Amino acid sequence: MDGRKLQLILRDKWGYSYDVQLRPVKSKMYFQVMWKYLEQSSFPLSEQAYLEHLNAVVGYLISWGVWEQVINYLESSKETPRIGKAISIPLDLPKDIASEWFV
Repeated sequence: MDGRKLQLILRDKWGYSYDVQLRPVKSKMYFQVMWKYLEQSSFPLSEQAYLEHLNAVVGYLISWGVWEQVINYLESSKETPRIGKAISIPLDLPKDIASEWFV
């Protein structure tokens, strides 16, 4: 799995290569699908920088063991990213990994 695979999943689902972020909020980590996308003229990243970012995010998801959780959520979700409203997926991190992020 890599960033290109995630990009294809996002594009197949919604027609655009949406930005994604990992966000810690309180004592939980979230995978967020943002409302900006690569195909927008105002998108701040080049395609190469976007894919490098996705590769990094996918690397975290795989190392944390939550890649399948994210993919399953994306495939079954009826939500659509829209301006000002990201899709937030709470990640079920293993306790040892969560303890590294939340003290």
